[in-house]
Amino acid sequence: MRRIDLRTVQAANLHTIRDINRQIVLNYVREREPISRATIARETALQRSTISEIVEALTGEGLVEEIGEGKSTGGRRPTLLRLRSIGPIAIGVNITPTYTTIATSDLAGVALQRESFQTDPIPERTLERIIEVIRRFSDLGSIEGVGVSIPGLVNPATGGVIFVPYFKWRDLPIAETISKATGLPVTIDNDANAVALAELWFGRPDIRDARDFIFVLVADGVGTGIIFDGQVYRGVRGAAGEFGHMIVGSDAPVPCSCGNDDCWEAFASERAATARYQTLSGTSSAPDFETLIDRALAGEQKARSALTETARYLAIGISNLVVGLSPEAVIVGGAITRAWSLIEQSLTEKIERSVRRGLPSARILPSTLNGDPTLMGALSLVLTSKFSGTAMG
Repeated sequence: MRRIDLRTVQAANLHTIRDINRQIVLNYVREREPISRATIARETALQRSTISEIVEALTGEGLVEEIGEGKSTGGRRPTLLRLRSIGPIAIGVNITPTYTTIATSDLAGVALQRESFQTDPIPERTLERIIEVIRRFSDLGSIEGVGVSIPGLVNPATGGVIFVPYFKWRDLPIAETISKATGLPVTIDNDANAVALAELWFGRPDIRDARDFIFVLVADGVGTGIIFDGQVYRGVRGAAGEFGHMIVGSDAPVPCSCGNDDCWEAFASERAATARYQTLSGTSSAPDFETLIDRALAGEQKARSALTETARYLAIGISNLVVGLSPEAVIVGGAITRAWSLIEQSLTEKIERSVRRGLPSARILPSTLNGDPTLMGALSLVLTSKFSGTAMG
């Protein structure tokens, strides 16, 4: 049972109840479309008049539309509803150590426009490019907000970047800067948190239905997003989930972004995998991670060995998360999921051996997000505010 915080509690009123009912109806349409008013009323026990009033409001806001009649079960044929996903509603900005990608999406999360450029380590230059693209993408006037995901420590409450290890960015008011320049509300979060949020709302149903899971994002670094009771757990100043810096060994193949050689990230990241391959193949330079995966899938043994060793260290960290937090599932995301058929056995065997007998284990699953998961994470920072009833900015 959750303890009420008397410092922030607000008593329920008619507006609160109306907002809750509105979100229930909107999410029934989102997850069960096409669906009729009668079905929503039957499954929610809300009155038909309440459903009709809410649907009329959602239609007026351009969120829901009628798409024709369904099959009759003995009476009048029902009118079916679905999300009205025509046109851009959100902009997502995904900043990575190599590239920054900006895209618009409709209400269903389908990317409509996209543009990428190399991330400049000088933050002012990167922000200048971001603002220029957002202004072009928001010319239609239908954009309701901007979501920004970034590989570092951020404070979502203030929209400020606390620290990005790869660029040594510190104390940057990124959300405020973008908002002032574009006139749009901006929400910012750590990339792993954002992807976990996207998985919660837009992933496969068997993952969406999990109330407690951990998303492990494998990229240049390793980040984790924690979902507890159906919401992102951020901790004080958004610092929860920095498990990439937990110690899992020594003398890693690459230094961590923090400079140490004993962090999980230094053993289980994309950079660690390509460094292992370079050592095994004796080459003067390492391929990019996508190329490494291509070679492994084509049957090259050294590429496969580099991936399976990386998966073994990935499993060590996941085992610690399972033992310490006991989630329903651990979801792995990033390009590494392309090689899931090659690494799944190494992952699951190590985790099964590491989680002590008698302790509950967890399902270990690849991410179900299509395309670029971190970009979808950025977009979800805007889109989920429509479905959860939380205000942006």
